[in-house]
Amino acid sequence: MPYRQLAAVLSLQRPFNRTSMSSSQQHPVLSRLFSANDEWAKAVEDVEPSFFRTSAMGQAPKILWIGCSDSRVPESVITASKPGDIFVTRNIANQFHNDDDNALSVLYYATLFQPSLSRTVPRFTVVIVGHTQCGGAEACLSAAQNAMNSGATEAPPTLDALPPNAHINKWLAPVTALAMPIAPLKLERSAAMRMLVEENVKAQVARVCETDTIRDAWIQPPHGKPVYVHGWVHEIESGRLCDLSVSRGPLL
Repeated sequence: MPYRQLAAVLSLQRPFNRTSMSSSQQHPVLSRLFSANDEWAKAVEDVEPSFFRTSAMGQAPKILWIGCSDSRVPESVITASKPGDIFVTRNIANQFHNDDDNALSVLYYATLFQPSLSRTVPRFTVVIVGHTQCGGAEACLSAAQNAMNSGATEAPPTLDALPPNAHINKWLAPVTALAMPIAPLKLERSAAMRMLVEENVKAQVARVCETDTIRDAWIQPPHGKPVYVHGWVHEIESGRLCDLSVSRGPLL
């Protein structure tokens, strides 16, 4: 494009609004984030002066973390990891839907497309991480128990105040279905919740392993690409991770 045309196009664009930038920093919560970010960046530079320059050159994580959106389960914090260590996708109730383009794209990029796997990598790990006190699982269990008490045999909408086709009802429907056989067991609420959280993680492990991406990885010669899928639960009460021992891989 000729210079004059380019200049004309640029002149039509809205100028950078510095007022909006400063106004966001005037909000107490956002201002604290900016201050904390500045302190963090300075602290990292003091310890490792080249960290950000190196990070800007690219990433090569060896772990894909599929977790819950819950603010109490930030993967980098609870594993004391650095930026660049973990590739991440998170959503309500740490689910993997086989028709979710976002989740499928993340899985493909992390396991087959990512440059780090074109080099010599001992193994790549996919972890599905649920957690105790999960609000999504709580809602699904409550819906299943209410359905049982009313004599219903099919999974109801998770949030009955919303239409069945509301986005969150469609999203949580698989977990509510998982809760249906748990509701009649007459377990203590905490035990039923733990069972649902674990069964949900196991279901997501199975779904990930059913994808073309993982199947394609496992059939690559000579023994399949070293991609392994694990299921964990983060116990918010203790801060610890628990391995559910449902790992799967090309040789497992």
